[in-house]
Amino acid sequence: MAGCVALGAVLLGGGLYAWLAGVRAAAPPVPALAYSTEVQDHEGRLLRPFALADGRWRLAPDLAHVDRRYIDMLIAYEDRRFYQHGGVDPLALIRAVGQLITHGRIVSGGSTLTMQVARLMQPREGTGFGTKLASKLTEMRRAIELEARLSKLEILALYLALAPYGGNIEGVRAASLAWFGKEPRRLSLAEAALLVALPQAPEARRPDRHPVQADLAREAVLARLGEAGLFGAAEAEFARRARIPTQRTDMPMLAVHAADAARRERPTARVHQLAIDAASQLRLERLAGERVRDLGPHTSLALVMVDNASGEVLARVSGADPLDPGRAGAVDLTRALRSPGSTLKPFIYGLAFEDGVAHPETLIEDRPSRFGAYHPRNFDRDYQGTVSVRQALQFSLNVPAVALLQAVGPQRLASRLGGAGFALHLPPGEVPGLAVGLGGVGISLESLAGLYAGVANGGRAHALATRLDVGAGQGRDETNGSRRLLSPVAAWYLADALSGTPAPLNERTGRIAFKTGTSFGYRDAWAVGFDGRRTIAVWVGRPDGQPVPGMIGRDAAAPILFEAFARLVTKPAPFAPAPHAALVARNNDLPPPLRHFGRRVGEAGLADGPRITFPPDGARLEQQGDDPLVLKVNGGTGRLTVLVDGVPNSKPAEGATLFWQPAGVGFVRLTVMDAVGRADSVVLRISGPETHQGFPAGQLSGR
Repeated sequence: MAGCVALGAVLLGGGLYAWLAGVRAAAPPVPALAYSTEVQDHEGRLLRPFALADGRWRLAPDLAHVDRRYIDMLIAYEDRRFYQHGGVDPLALIRAVGQLITHGRIVSGGSTLTMQVARLMQPREGTGFGTKLASKLTEMRRAIELEARLSKLEILALYLALAPYGGNIEGVRAASLAWFGKEPRRLSLAEAALLVALPQAPEARRPDRHPVQADLAREAVLARLGEAGLFGAAEAEFARRARIPTQRTDMPMLAVHAADAARRERPTARVHQLAIDAASQLRLERLAGERVRDLGPHTSLALVMVDNASGEVLARVSGADPLDPGRAGAVDLTRALRSPGSTLKPFIYGLAFEDGVAHPETLIEDRPSRFGAYHPRNFDRDYQGTVSVRQALQFSLNVPAVALLQAVGPQRLASRLGGAGFALHLPPGEVPGLAVGLGGVGISLESLAGLYAGVANGGRAHALATRLDVGAGQGRDETNGSRRLLSPVAAWYLADALSGTPAPLNERTGRIAFKTGTSFGYRDAWAVGFDGRRTIAVWVGRPDGQPVPGMIGRDAAAPILFEAFARLVTKPAPFAPAPHAALVARNNDLPPPLRHFGRRVGEAGLADGPRITFPPDGARLEQQGDDPLVLKVNGGTGRLTVLVDGVPNSKPAEGATLFWQPAGVGFVRLTVMDAVGRADSVVLRISGPETHQGFPAGQLSGR
C-alpha cells in the first residue's frame, strides 16, 4: 500500500512538473502597458502628467524611487514568500482552503502578488462561485507564465503600476500624488500603511468617501506588521494618530504651456524632459499668481528665465492661471510677438561700443532733433542736454539712442540680432528703420530673454534650449554652441552700464543689470535683467493688445523682476570681470574721438563734423555698370574717408563731392569720417526693388 502511495505521489509530482514546464515554455509575451504621458524637468522631476485616453492616472513606477519600507510592508502583508515561490504559493493556498472550511467563509486569500498582477492585467468576468474558481485557476496559470517571462523586480514593478487605489487612480505613484501630494520616495509609516491597505478594497476604502473604513484598514495593516516586528509600538501608535486624507490632491500642473508644446512636438513620446527647473518654475508661478491680482481686469503677465551659459529655459510662466479666460490663460504669452519698447536700446549701444564710435563715458547730446522725417521724443517729453552714453542708456533717453542707431545702421542691428538666432519681426515688405530702436518691431518675451542672456554671457548668445530629450544643440555653431551677438568688450560695457540703472522703489541698485521698456500706447510693459548666472524677462499687459493707460515698464514690470530674483536667490551671482581690452577710464582720459559722440545734435541738425547731404538715409540707388556713385558732404575737418560697411572704400580726400564704389546689390551702410574721427552714416539700398520705411513722427518709447 505504501508503495502504491509513493508511486502515485511520484507520478503526480512528475506530471505536475511536466505541466509546469510546459506552461513556462509556452508562456506568451507579456503585453505592454499604457502609461500616462509625463513631462519632466531637467532632473527628472514631474512637471505635469497627462491622463490616459479613458481618464485613468497610471504613472510608470521606478523601484529605485519608491520608499523601501513601503515595499517591505507590502510584501510582508500580501505575499511573504514572494521571492521564493514561482507565481503560486502552495502554503498560502492550503491555508486559505483550511480557513474557508473552518470558518465557512474566506478569511484570507491565497493570491500571490504575481497572481494579483495577472488579475489586474486581465480582470475577472462574472461573480458566481464557479466563475470565481475558474478565474482563480486562470490567474494561477497566468502567474506561472509571468514568472517564466519576468524577474521578481519586474513583476513587483507591474503591481506598483496596476494596483487600484480608488476612482481613476492606478499605481503607487499616482496614489501617492493623489492622496499625499508627493512622490512615493519618502513615505511616513501611516502613509505606507494606507497605500498597502487600499488595493484590497479600493472603492470601499476610498479616503475621500469612506475615511472610517480607510482608517480601519490602515489599523489592520499596522497591527499585523507591528506583530511581525517591522516597526516598534511607539512608531505604530504615532502612525495611528495620523490624519486620513479626506480629499484628493490635484496632479502636478507646472509649466502648462511648455508641457503642452512639448507634447505637440512629440505626440507619441511617453516621457518628455524639459530644461525647466521645477523649483524655480513653482516659485515664479506663485509670484505670478500673487502679482496678477494687483493688475487690472483682463491684464496678465509672463516670465521667462534663461541660463546664461547654456541658453536653457529654466522657467516659463504665461499668465497666472491657464484656465482663466478673462486673462487669455490658454495663450502662451511667452512666445507672442509684441512691441519691445526700449528694451532693444542696449543692443544699439552695444554695436556703437563695438564699432568704436562711442564709449560708456562718451558725451552725447539729448536735444530736440529730426532724422529726416523722423522726430523722436523722450518718454517724459523732456531733454537732458549733454549726458554720458552710460546715463543715456540708464535713463532710456530716446534721442541719443536714435542718433547712435543712425550711426550703426538699423539694418545692421536687425541682421546682428537675427544672426544670433533672434530675428526681429516686421510687417511684410518693410525694412528696418530708425523706429526699430524704440520698439517699432515685433519680438517675443523668450527671444528677448535669450538676447539679454547673450549679453550676460560675454556677447555669445545660445539658441534657446527648451527640452533636453531631443534636439540638443540644434542651430548652434560647431565650436561652443553659441553665436556672436556682441564683442566681449561691448557686452561688458553694456552689463556694467545696465547694472547702474536706478532700481525701482524699495529695491537696491546694482544687484542686477536690467532694462525696462514701454511700448507705444501703453500696450506692453517690459523688464529684463540678469546676474552672472541667469536672465529673467517680464512682460505685463493685455493679451488682446489693448492699451492699459499709465502702465509703464518701470512701475509695472520692474518690481516683479526684482522680486523674482529675490525669491530665487539670496545673493545674485557676480558679473564677469572686465576683459583685458576694456577701456575703463573717465571722459577726460578717453581718446579725443571718443570724448564726444562725433556730431552734436541740435535744432538745426548736424553742426560739428561731416554731414552726408546726398544720398539721404534710407534712399534706393541704382548703379549703372561699374560707374562710381556720387557722395555729397558738408562740413568736417581735413581729409574725409569713405567707409562702406565699416571698410575704407577709397583713400582720404578733400572736397564736398566724393565718389564711392558699392560692392554689390543689397543694403549698405555708408560712413564718412573726418580727420579728427567725427562721422556721419546713412543706410542705402543698392539696385533693389523699391522699398519705403515710414515712421510716425513723435513716436514715444519709454522706460
